[in-house]
Amino acid sequence: MPGGRLTQQERQQIALGLADGLAYAEVARRLDRPTSTITREVMRNGGPTAYRAELAHRSTEHRAHRRRQAAPAGSQTPPQAYGRDAEAVRRYEETLTTTLMASGTPKMMARVLTCLYTSDTGSLTASELVERLQVSPASISKAITFLESQGLIRRERDDRRRERYVVDDDVWYQSMIASARGTTQLAETARQGVGVLGADSPAAARLENIARFVDFVSESIIRAADQAREILHTKPATPPGGVAEPDPDRG
Repeated sequence: MPGGRLTQQERQQIALGLADGLAYAEVARRLDRPTSTITREVMRNGGPTAYRAELAHRSTEHRAHRRRQAAPAGSQTPPQAYGRDAEAVRRYEETLTTTLMASGTPKMMARVLTCLYTSDTGSLTASELVERLQVSPASISKAITFLESQGLIRRERDDRRRERYVVDDDVWYQSMIASARGTTQLAETARQGVGVLGADSPAAARLENIARFVDFVSESIIRAADQAREILHTKPATPPGGVAEPDPDRG
């Protein structure tokens, strides 16, 4: 499987594949590249409807040039914690950001989430995010406001009274519950239309079906989230002696 950066010819083939309505996996198969490479390439350069091979190629060259300028000759990357490979970490961060973008998260918000998810502390200050992402404080502030409104992060103050932005195991639970409640509102609104349009009308029947579907999905999400939280976040009980019982599955 070929490695390294995509060539201009490969980008042209990607553009042709998108124009033909091919899935990322099929484009990747034809180029003998990982699907994640094609997904990241397309999402980073305008998405499937706006991707242009020539513009994508120029943008990549420009980013590579900026990285070379930011790292003077002879400079060394600081040692990574836990023996991590710095380049592998960078590539993974790009992949995670692209995945979040593909799921509907705006680009800057996805970059901030990636920074928080991949930090060992699970929390960063605004200035740390600015330094890591090399963007303006205003961009960070806008991203934080959006992510907080979606229940994806929370704020807290550290011992130096600095505001930190945090992701933890419970954040996704809270976000899922908030999302389910939002769809519940959709169901209620759909049912209001049943009375307005006439209970026996085709339009009312359609709205009632929407409401029933959304109700079922919302209830399933809440139930699954509660079960997952209880099972996955439960810590082993500690006996009176202070030593946890051995896990029978681990001998």
